[in-house]
Amino acid sequence: MTTPRSDQAVGDLEQAIERIWGIARGFGLDPFPVHFELVPASVMYEFGAYGLPGRFSHWTHGRAFHQMKTMYDYGLQRIYELVINANPAYAFLLESNSVLQNKLVVAHVLGHSDCFKHNAYFGPTSRRMLDTVSASAGRFAGYEFEHGAHALELLLDAVLSVEEYVETHPFVRRQDPKREKHPSPEHVSAYDDLFRFVRQPEPEAEEGAADEEDEDLLRFIAEHAPDLTDWERDVITSVRTEALYFQPQGLTKILNEGWASFWHSRIIRELDLSDGEYHDFAEMNAGVLARAPMQLNPYFLGLKLLEDIERRWDKGGGEGRAKLFEVREMESDVSLIRNYLTQDLVEELDLYTYALRGRQWVIVEKDWEKVRDQLVEEVAGRGRPAIVAVSADYAGRRELHLRHLFRGVELDAGRAEKTLRQLYHLWRRPVHLETSQGGRRVFLTYDGHQHSARSD
Repeated sequence: MTTPRSDQAVGDLEQAIERIWGIARGFGLDPFPVHFELVPASVMYEFGAYGLPGRFSHWTHGRAFHQMKTMYDYGLQRIYELVINANPAYAFLLESNSVLQNKLVVAHVLGHSDCFKHNAYFGPTSRRMLDTVSASAGRFAGYEFEHGAHALELLLDAVLSVEEYVETHPFVRRQDPKREKHPSPEHVSAYDDLFRFVRQPEPEAEEGAADEEDEDLLRFIAEHAPDLTDWERDVITSVRTEALYFQPQGLTKILNEGWASFWHSRIIRELDLSDGEYHDFAEMNAGVLARAPMQLNPYFLGLKLLEDIERRWDKGGGEGRAKLFEVREMESDVSLIRNYLTQDLVEELDLYTYALRGRQWVIVEKDWEKVRDQLVEEVAGRGRPAIVAVSADYAGRRELHLRHLFRGVELDAGRAEKTLRQLYHLWRRPVHLETSQGGRRVFLTYDGHQHSARSD
């Protein structure tokens, strides 16, 4: 552990960490071993921007770092900690934090690591991803030297434009004998085959074409794009491997932050704090859980859901704590909200849906079931349209056919065109996106030169 300001502060924090570990285990938490390191703000925001230390360089990471650092410099935003899902886990604490702040952060980190270790959605993730991203970054550097920085940047621009489109359920893998057509170092998913199903071919599908809707665009492109080179396929599959590693964090944001907040509150209360420290802790905790108009605070919602679950199951037989650990193990954000957000909790938290009417935001729904269902839909969609691959041989010309799973919201035309251009860079043949506009089925196409649209 590096020195933040004084040896005394380091000594106090080290003693507190041992005490916090003991309290956490007493509550039944079972995190990975955690290596804590105190770092300056510049290092914290570099890691925050890249997601993991040692990842490949790209201008989007630099942009994220600049934004985070600027917000920090102006006192508008602050990252108190960053914890890595690994075994052992790595947690970085901001050296400018007070000892009390870092005590809270350490307790919060142990909650995260416990969730990483035991939640089913994190179970298939690689616990050695730091080694994997470092190896990928090394290969990317070699590709940059061999093929030029511009070629690598253009490829990464295209891949990162659809990096979130990977398989969304960690327990399902497709069984496909053609899967190893284009092998690469990170081509095979680390996911276990808990369930399998055989693809059913489309009547008009030709040999070599995809035969069902595939939500994993990166895998689909790496396997079926006709003109990619081996190094380009490696870049795509490497980015996909990293996207799969990060995906459970998006699927369990509310649960994970709620779990960490639930336990940091209880752990800190077990420490021997002075009255002044308890006051400071209460103030910090209130800041973490603060609500803002028209914004969802995952810390707050997750905490309230877990507290309500414990309270209800305690009333039903004193099994609240056991139920919490079951929820931590099995749920995602979608199932957590769908299964445990009750009418009483919706009313207590004053949850509602709203919409823009003219120039004003107005409440449009307070019925608790509709509020719950809308929240589930928003969490499931994660702010992006649902796009799937349909065929790698559209019209028998080896062109790419994608489909937008329309759910009442039309695509943004400008963003759709930009994405089609990026996909063309990967497919190198015309790309067709089937969507809905004005109640009609529309095909948006980019052929490498111009955009066009036709409707049925």
